[in-house]
Amino acid sequence: MTREQKIIQASWWAIIGNALLAVMKLIVGFLSGSFAVIADGIDSASDIASSLIVLLAARIIARPPNIRFAYGYQKADTVAAKVLSFVIFFAGAQLAWSTIKILAEETILKTPSMLAIWVTIASIAGKIVLTVVLHRAGKEAESPMLIANARNMRNDILISFSVLGSLLFTVYLQEPLIDRIIALSISGFIMYSAIRIFMKTNIDLMDGIEDTGLYNQLFEAVKQVDGAHHPHRVRARKIGIYYMINLDIEVEASFTVKEAHAIARNVENSIKSKLHNVYDVMVHVEPLGNKEEDEKYGITETEIKKQLP
Repeated sequence: MTREQKIIQASWWAIIGNALLAVMKLIVGFLSGSFAVIADGIDSASDIASSLIVLLAARIIARPPNIRFAYGYQKADTVAAKVLSFVIFFAGAQLAWSTIKILAEETILKTPSMLAIWVTIASIAGKIVLTVVLHRAGKEAESPMLIANARNMRNDILISFSVLGSLLFTVYLQEPLIDRIIALSISGFIMYSAIRIFMKTNIDLMDGIEDTGLYNQLFEAVKQVDGAHHPHRVRARKIGIYYMINLDIEVEASFTVKEAHAIARNVENSIKSKLHNVYDVMVHVEPLGNKEEDEKYGITETEIKKQLP
């Protein structure tokens, strides 16, 4: 089974599983009068959207490069995650608004029935299964999207546990206000998760990298190549799950083009052996001691040592 097929298969499991859980929780939530269960159901519905986005992104990513997208479609997962953050945020905002409106109107609150407790227990069991399935598939396919979705499911387990706790207190203490407060808290957590996804995707879209320790590995890889000196203007950015590396090196001015090319090729191979998921390495060769004052962008090993702890 290919990487794309693994992602698609896991996404379908997530879609079907979350659809069943969402329908079950929403129906029981309305029947039992539990806003906390309704909130949990809305969260499961947003998980369907996230899995659909992952599924669509998986198909787009599989497309080969073309004249318009010479680097391919790997960044589709970042764009998809950005879209997902808006979907999740507005689902949470809608839930918060509905809960606040009910509390503000001071309507008579209904205590949820025991049915809400049983459906929440079933939801926890279902989410545990989905979390395990997505995490395993994500590890096998080396897919950050699936792993992130698995973590989202893990968070849902915690949400369901909080819902279960609130229901127990609500039913046995006969205080329905607790249920509404928990629903409001869940809506806040949903919006917070959306903001975190939104901020994280900004790094990739602005051609940054989260793990800056990668640069130390790059410089170590260049040091292992005989004839390669003074790596500088080093730049790394992510294209989906892959790294695009650009750097300049210096070689002896007396070397032939063929010799300089061989050193550059060795630098490329050394970097690929040190780092996983490398899309491509572009090495620019300069004569030893070359100085260009107008050079822009990129970093040197000295700058890295100053910035990294």
